[in-house]
Amino acid sequence: MKAIYPSLFTREKIRVALYVQKAALHFIDAGNRVPPQLSKEVIEAGFGINPNDLASIVRGHDHKNLKLHGGIERIAQKVSVTINNGVREMDVPLRQKVYGLNQYTEKPSRSFWTFIWEALHDLTLVILMVCAVVSVAVGLATEGWPKGMYDGLGIILSILLVVLVTAVSDYRQSLQFKDLDKEKKKIDIQVTRDGCRQKVSIYDLVVGDIVHLNIGDQVPADGLFISGYSLLIDESCLSGESEPVLIRPEKPFLLSGTKVQDGSGKMLVTSVGMRTEWGRLMETLSQGGEDETPLQVKLNGVATIIGKIGLCFSILTFLVLVGRFLVEKQIRGELLKWSSSDGLKMMNYFAIAVTIIVVAVPEGLPLAVTLSLAFAMKKLMNDKALVRHLSACETMGSASCICTDKTGTLTTNHMAVNKVWICEEAKVVTSSESGNDLKSSIPESVLTILLQSIFQNTGSEVVKGRDGKTTIMGTPTESAILEFGLLLGGDFETQRQASNILKVEPFNSVRKKMSVLVSLQGGGFRAFCKGASEVILQMCDKIVDHSGSVVSMSEVQKNYVMDVINGFASEALRTLCLAFKDMNETFSGDSIPVDGYTLISLFGIKDPVRPGVKDAVRACIAAGINVRMVTGDNIYTAKAIAKECGILTDDGLAIEGPEFRSKNPQEMKELIPKVQVMARSLPLDKHTLVTHLRNMFNEVVAVTGDGTNDAPALHEADIGLAMGIAGTEVAKENADIIIMDDNFTTIVNVAKWGRSVYINIQKFVQFQLTVNVVALMVNFIAACFIGSAPLTAVQLLWVNMIMDTLGALALATEPPNDEMMKRPPVGRGENFITMIMWRNIIGQSIYQLVVLGLLMFDGKRLLMLSGSDANSVLNTFIFNSFVFCQVFNEINSREMEKMNVFHDMFSNWIFISVVSSTIVFQVIIVEYLGAIAKTVSLSWHLWLLSILIGSVSLIIAVILKCIPVKSVKNVVGGPRGYEPLSSGPDMA
Repeated sequence: MKAIYPSLFTREKIRVALYVQKAALHFIDAGNRVPPQLSKEVIEAGFGINPNDLASIVRGHDHKNLKLHGGIERIAQKVSVTINNGVREMDVPLRQKVYGLNQYTEKPSRSFWTFIWEALHDLTLVILMVCAVVSVAVGLATEGWPKGMYDGLGIILSILLVVLVTAVSDYRQSLQFKDLDKEKKKIDIQVTRDGCRQKVSIYDLVVGDIVHLNIGDQVPADGLFISGYSLLIDESCLSGESEPVLIRPEKPFLLSGTKVQDGSGKMLVTSVGMRTEWGRLMETLSQGGEDETPLQVKLNGVATIIGKIGLCFSILTFLVLVGRFLVEKQIRGELLKWSSSDGLKMMNYFAIAVTIIVVAVPEGLPLAVTLSLAFAMKKLMNDKALVRHLSACETMGSASCICTDKTGTLTTNHMAVNKVWICEEAKVVTSSESGNDLKSSIPESVLTILLQSIFQNTGSEVVKGRDGKTTIMGTPTESAILEFGLLLGGDFETQRQASNILKVEPFNSVRKKMSVLVSLQGGGFRAFCKGASEVILQMCDKIVDHSGSVVSMSEVQKNYVMDVINGFASEALRTLCLAFKDMNETFSGDSIPVDGYTLISLFGIKDPVRPGVKDAVRACIAAGINVRMVTGDNIYTAKAIAKECGILTDDGLAIEGPEFRSKNPQEMKELIPKVQVMARSLPLDKHTLVTHLRNMFNEVVAVTGDGTNDAPALHEADIGLAMGIAGTEVAKENADIIIMDDNFTTIVNVAKWGRSVYINIQKFVQFQLTVNVVALMVNFIAACFIGSAPLTAVQLLWVNMIMDTLGALALATEPPNDEMMKRPPVGRGENFITMIMWRNIIGQSIYQLVVLGLLMFDGKRLLMLSGSDANSVLNTFIFNSFVFCQVFNEINSREMEKMNVFHDMFSNWIFISVVSSTIVFQVIIVEYLGAIAKTVSLSWHLWLLSILIGSVSLIIAVILKCIPVKSVKNVVGGPRGYEPLSSGPDMA
């Protein structure tokens, strides 16, 4: 729900805004207020309270106004709902019209023309446009129409093309991120409508809805508390106060955006969307954008340094060109004689110098990161992984350890009771046909107390839909227990009405149990308790024996029950105990007892391992990623599942949370590398494990979590992975990536895409730096020794587009392959540009500079060119050869180590499209846009020779890959030359 309640607001700003609003309300004397006249729209709709008046009650915590309107039940009547039946589905459109939609006003999306306008603001492009305009003016004055237009018009058209391609790329990315943002907001909430409990989209929530809240939920709108148990609300996101607020009838106000920290309850929605407290705050506070990722920050730094180098080359080139020009004029004795053609030549020199800066500044580096991440995020969304923070996609590629949950991640989370131990006998539950047999084998008195324990001590509900089908709304574990109760012939409604629930302690991962206190119809009280087997067993001193009688539990019997628990657990069954305790009328009923219980039964719940998990774990191990299971289950269950998944090996260690947390730092340092399974763990144990893995062992840690109490570990980890199905909204808010199908295989897929993003960007950096080095050196050397630049401003702008936008599109969108998961992850603090990359960059640059240098200095003789257009043909051939060198270098950059650069190339339609379009545009520029690009038409054999020169770069690449890079690991610290993403020294 983070997308609906933006986390980018600072807590201080929100708190100040809230206090200002509350201070304003204190100036109003609530006691003297009278209900305002109803608006015509409200009267016609049949409601009894105005939208703003209703919203102000909760927003201002206005007890007097609430009392003035007759309390919660009277408010419900005024919005035409009953507490039990909720809103009628047919009334939803009317309520949205009168009371508003549950949506917040968002900033309008930036139009395509906005991106065009922003691209035009690039300083170097602005300078080039000024040069072009001056060039047009001087050209028209000296050479007339239309010849005088060509130089300036060519530069202008090239600039517009660069701007257009950049704007299209940025606009497409913004649309992709908008789609991802919409995906984040797809949240369902449980409500009662037409008398049925059901799930609806948060956007469909209306005033009058009866909303069901549980631990980990975020309150979806402002409302009033109807009923519930121990409902603790964390309001720190609004007030800044860390102490949770206990919601009760005396303090019934619930604010949108706050979180349920404990307990459960029902609320009546009183205001939605912009009329809520959060909505009003959003009117005064502006939403920030996505922060730059660590890799973007590093690449921005590299781009700045390279840009400064390019600026130096640009100034030197300009000074050399102007100096040679002035010396030549001096030699001819024309230093004081200046013509408009001389001015045009000086303007062209300046345009070339500025264009060198444009080429030198690798603005494509950050673009490649964004493009690659956007591409990966889109693909991952299709693969059931929603990336909430861009940097997570980078960092996941460096993950060296995954601390995973068991239930729902490694297992299917489709639980069913497989075995039950009751009346000192274990029974196998196979199918619904065994229900009657099982029922007949249990004494009537025991069956009665068992059904009471199942149906009264639960946070879930059995509801009937409009189609008459029975549905269980609740957690998978409780659903399994309720299904078993229904199998035995129990009726949920009958059992709930048989007694009055007085007090409830909901299950959480710290207590590891749920307790409920009820008053019996015949007098007295009864407490029910269910939860982790070891916890419940310690609370019991009595047991139901084989005859159905309650007898004292001896130490021998307790050990026997413990053996049964361990036996169930060793079969990979999740164990759960049910117990009860009777109290007479003298019991005060102030609290639920914590001892003296009678053990009723023990359940063994089967949660099968997901298909493909074992292969996914094997893939992680092959990729150098350690997988550790951290679960709250029994250690025998955890070990059985871990062995089945391939996580627990013969030399690995399985440990329980209490033992782990008792270790001192030195013992933990020795213990943690061996730990593969941690059972019966608390959220604090997971947080401690993650902290030590990151700080002691410098590992890049990914953590999965689904509960509210997992939030600290998710936040502490390098990458937090929340479960999309079983996960609470609080867990999702603290996570970087949401696994929509709760599947461990999806996590491995995220790691693969993370590595792909990183390696793709390395490929692009290798490609772009090669082009940069060659383009700068060619023009600078030519200026020094020949006195003119072989690559004109228009040609350099075309090369700039090839190596920036088109290069990023081709190389940054390469899909991952299985080879990426056969190499170890990279550590922290390593350089981004590896020795392998330097080898390829330097080798390719030397080849291109040697070839282009030979052509510049001796090209006419080598190509046997003569005639008046020999210089034009030579310069065109140099330009053509240079471009084809980059086309083949782009192909070569697909693989930095492997010799087969064509592997899977033709399956990547984006890459093929970019390379093909580059070649087509090059033909058009050379053959048809000669007047603008300063090129002439080439013969077919010169075209073939240009292609041959470019293709030789592939042979050079193969030769380079045969040269071993000495001590790559020692020099750059990363395995096989692949480096980490998010920390370490500046890459430059």
